[in-house]
Amino acid sequence: MLLRPLKMALGLLSLSLLTPLHAATPTEKLHALFQQSWDEDLARSPLSATYYGEHRYDALLPDLSIRGTDADLQRSRQRLAALRAIPKAKLPPVEQLNHQLFEYELQEEIDAAPFKLYLEAIGPRGGVQTAGEWSESMPFEKLEHYRNWLSRLRALPLFVRQTQALLQQGMAERRVPPRILMTRVQSQLRSLLVDKPEDSSFYKRFITIAPAIPAEQAQALRAEARTLIQEQLLPAYRSFEAFFSQQYLPACRETVGAWDWPDGAALYANRARHYTTTTMTPEQIHEVGLREVARIEGEMDKLIQEIGYKGTRAEFFNWLRTDPQHFFTDPQKLYEAYVLAAKRIEPELPKLFGKLYRTPFGVRAIPDITAPHTYTAYYNPPSLDGRRAGYYSVNLYRPEVRPKWEIEVLTVHESVPGHHLQTALAQELGELPQFRRSAGYTPFVEGWALYSERLGYEIGLYKDPYSRFGQLSYDMWRAVRLVVDTGIHVQRWSRQQAIDYFMAKAPKAEADIINEVDRYISWPGQALGYKIGQLKILELRAMAEQQLGARFDLRAFHDHLLGAGALPLDLLERRMKAWLASQMK
Repeated sequence: MLLRPLKMALGLLSLSLLTPLHAATPTEKLHALFQQSWDEDLARSPLSATYYGEHRYDALLPDLSIRGTDADLQRSRQRLAALRAIPKAKLPPVEQLNHQLFEYELQEEIDAAPFKLYLEAIGPRGGVQTAGEWSESMPFEKLEHYRNWLSRLRALPLFVRQTQALLQQGMAERRVPPRILMTRVQSQLRSLLVDKPEDSSFYKRFITIAPAIPAEQAQALRAEARTLIQEQLLPAYRSFEAFFSQQYLPACRETVGAWDWPDGAALYANRARHYTTTTMTPEQIHEVGLREVARIEGEMDKLIQEIGYKGTRAEFFNWLRTDPQHFFTDPQKLYEAYVLAAKRIEPELPKLFGKLYRTPFGVRAIPDITAPHTYTAYYNPPSLDGRRAGYYSVNLYRPEVRPKWEIEVLTVHESVPGHHLQTALAQELGELPQFRRSAGYTPFVEGWALYSERLGYEIGLYKDPYSRFGQLSYDMWRAVRLVVDTGIHVQRWSRQQAIDYFMAKAPKAEADIINEVDRYISWPGQALGYKIGQLKILELRAMAEQQLGARFDLRAFHDHLLGAGALPLDLLERRMKAWLASQMK
């Protein structure tokens, strides 16, 4: 899974950068709008700016107030009007695509606004309780860098109060999350209420300070941090935890599906369109999931027979989940296995791609505060300026439930040729405007990563039959998502019903399955994009193979597929069909 910062709010429209020396062409107007919008977005969303590698705003936090959110929506509408005033027909083809994609993103923002998703301002995956992790995207080399972090921490009590105000409005409008999820947040919040400032996650950057900073200044920084944590942050978090536990948690829903929001059916239909970039209905998506589950079950049964296991599929799943031979007991050994898998894959990539990325990636552990409540692994993209590498973040919490047979397929998905390759290549498309180089259309980004899992066979992975079963299990996992996500949010499945279905169809560990189901509950529709995107890419590849026959070049196919960055699926199909037509000449 690719982790990105929260969607940046849209900033104030201005075309003042246009030169007065000549009448601006439509292309100049368009790019002025793109650049001005990008710059304003960074200023409006300092955390996103830091994440992307723009450090001018490292001392700031975003404004979460309702007034600010309403202003953002108005500015989105102003931008859309300005964009539509630029005649698309007078633009060259590449700029017409830029125009179309910018319009698509603005319209998506506007269409989602009535559902007030921002009122669920906290969840197990993140919120004010994981603010200590913000420092991971910040540089800590000079005195000013530490000063920036201290300034950001000084702004945090207001950020916490604004979060509380959003949650209070959510309570008033009955737009609240399921209580079963928020109990996880409660434990995260309570872990922050330490007795000594030195034990706070906000202090960890001051334990070891860059050697370039004189010892006297380093001591002063530590003293200032301790005072700030003791006198401002801990009181703010104690107050927020009391509100959360005494008021918000009791007000949360017993139900788990989006159907129980005031406008739940419309919300979920909107999210399904957003996360698949298609017009498929939830019912159609559910049926696709059922067909894929049945297909993969057949593949699994064949492999179980090949392995020689004599029991039922359910018994085989249980054996994969529980037999000690499939697990490490030492977190360090698990980490080393992930690193080794990534190193084995990288030299094989020229077999699949003519163009490779320049930006490196690393492997690191998921922070302790979120590890018990989050995924098996995820990917953090590099900064756009190339000064921060991408990272494949792996979960080392309870290694005894993280099987060896999923290491190869997981690494393919989250690092290369999955997320890192696709993301780095997109960011390195310097001729494209910034919003396209950082685009994250879920069915493209996640569909590519899921498609990449099958590419493991083409570079010599999955030699072990259990690793092959791991690949099938991960394919099943994403098929199950189509069934479970729509089941929860449309068909009113219970949380336990979703867990039981998942347990029956895939051999992932129960702890992982529970985290996954809770993710679908808290993030309606997002899980739909993976399998829908993968199926479209496989369809396009099969079409190219069939029509080109012996002339089909897999490296050229991949290069063109990734060559314009992420795209909605209809535009991807149009692009690839045009490429195929050119290859047929």
